Amino acid sequence: MSQRAKDLSDRLQSFSDEVIAFVETLSDEDWGKVCEWEEWSVGATAYHVGAGHFAVSDLAGMIIKGEDLPPLNMDQINEMSNKQAREHEGCTKADALDQLRTNSEKMVAFAAGLTDEELDCKASMPAFEGEVNTEQFIGFIIFESAAQHFNSMKEAVSK
Repeated sequence: MSQRAKDLSDRLQSFSDEVIAFVETLSDEDWGKVCEWEEWSVGATAYHVGAGHFAVSDLAGMIIKGEDLPPLNMDQINEMSNKQAREHEGCTKADALDQLRTNSEKMVAFAAGLTDEELDCKASMPAFEGEVNTEQFIGFIIFESAAQHFNSMKEAVSK
């Protein structure tokens, strides 16, 4: 395992552990609170982080294989996210935790197994307005976007 892959997988593990621990503590009342930024319930947001963001290894794998990423812009990604949230608005905490745990484990293992060359593979997607490498792609999806959702959940629960 490369040092970069180890560092990335350690950060991913730490972040996912923090999200999962937070979700485990949520009461039924917390579960239904609305995240202001997304306008989704905390439950739907938690599900989205697990099923969407923590499934990053599927798309990152496409970069490594030299496959084209879906030609999506941010508006299209946001619409897909809104659709997913609407479809899972009534999900249970167990459903969300299953997505979080399953995809976190897969994501961390995927990152841990990457070589420096794989971390440096590049692809482009309109949402990123140019090329990104595998490491940047994972970093954006988890440490920027998923982190924003996580902060939104914490803010909603604190009210």
